[in-house]
Amino acid sequence: MDGNSKLKVGFKYFVEHIRKGVVLSVEECFNLVPTEGMNHILNTEFKTGAQVTSWYVGIFEGNYTPVAGITAATIVAASTECTAYDSSTRPLWDSGTVSAGALDNSASKAEFVMSADKTVYGGFITSSNVKGGSTGVLDSAVRFATAKILETDDTLRITAGIVLANA
Repeated sequence: MDGNSKLKVGFKYFVEHIRKGVVLSVEECFNLVPTEGMNHILNTEFKTGAQVTSWYVGIFEGNYTPVAGITAATIVAASTECTAYDSSTRPLWDSGTVSAGALDNSASKAEFVMSADKTVYGGFITSSNVKGGSTGVLDSAVRFATAKILETDDTLRITAGIVLANA
């Protein structure tokens, strides 16, 4: 391959912390696409791998920084997934239309309404909607620049988009 031809792939997260209707903080951060996610993208696009049609957003409360080898099978324990929110499942990453090499959920953001006080350090995108579940494919993991100190009934709203760009 030509050493000058490079493609970057990754998710950009826009994270909002909301309390009683007031936005307390807004943050933009960039993820790690773990090896499992890159392999999945390549297998489904260029081989005969099975496409995943629904993706879900999870959050974690462990003081953890994602690494390339993290998988759907290991992220829950490694990062201490936070399950203290009202929904019975992980929120759907409901993407819109592909445009200019990008795809995001800005029209239908993932929301977590907290059912307990928690500090959340990051998030991830996986093919399983099961809170605390360790099956499926992990396509993205991110550590927020600042931990979110959430109280019961606070909302953590996450917009996440994948971008393919020439480097």
